[in-house]
Amino acid sequence: MAEAKPAGRTPGRCPICGRPNTERYRPFCSRRCADVDLARWLRGSYAIPDTDEDETAGKAPPREPEPE
Repeated sequence: MAEAKPAGRTPGRCPICGRPNTERYRPFCSRRCADVDLARWLRGSYAIPDTDEDETAGKAPPREPEPE
């Protein structure tokens, strides 16, 4: 029977350079790669797509008030 690995202890690769990650800087391999990632966030290189247009697609435009 195969031995189960503890949760959260799966080996992985650094998302910046691809080297194996270390426990101290996980998911990164070193402080340098963690700092590179932080700098990308601060510069705005990473962005979450805006979905405002998708939410209003297919809805009727607002009605104008009736003239009095």
